[in-house]
Amino acid sequence: MTHPPLLVVMGVSGSGKSTVGAALAQRLGVPYADADDLHPQANIEKMAAGEALDDGDRYPWLETIGAWLADRDGSGGVISCSALKVAYRDQLRRHAPRVRFVHLSGSREVIARRQASRPGHFMPASLLDSQFATLEQLGPTEDGLVIDVEQSVDDIVQEYVDLTGPPVRPHPGDPV
Repeated sequence: MTHPPLLVVMGVSGSGKSTVGAALAQRLGVPYADADDLHPQANIEKMAAGEALDDGDRYPWLETIGAWLADRDGSGGVISCSALKVAYRDQLRRHAPRVRFVHLSGSREVIARRQASRPGHFMPASLLDSQFATLEQLGPTEDGLVIDVEQSVDDIVQEYVDLTGPPVRPHPGDPV
């Protein structure tokens, strides 16, 4: 039996995780969540003050994301989450071993331009350099793929489908 996809759309702030994640979930027919909505208030306040989160700040947030993934392991889902370090992705995989990562990748210039077009977000552009410094590329043993963000959202979603095959939708009566 094949399960619907369970995805983490990852990348630095401004890479389009939320927009692409929502579009992918719609295309795949699975629930979507934005991990930004799962941050504790203290994390939001710290980032809004221009301070980067440390691993201690991120640990409980990643546990909440992991629980969201585990709850959807059989039915599928898409969540957007920076997941910049291998250790963060490992933490998520402990909750949902079959999760696949979709890394939205782009140059600092492209990401900065995209970030500048979204006023009011709690992650200030000044933290972009710290995000790129923290980013660890997907390793050869990690289940995931890299998609260039310098294309339309529809093209990114289509590239995912082209690389992975058509969405798997459960049939009524199938065991989950």
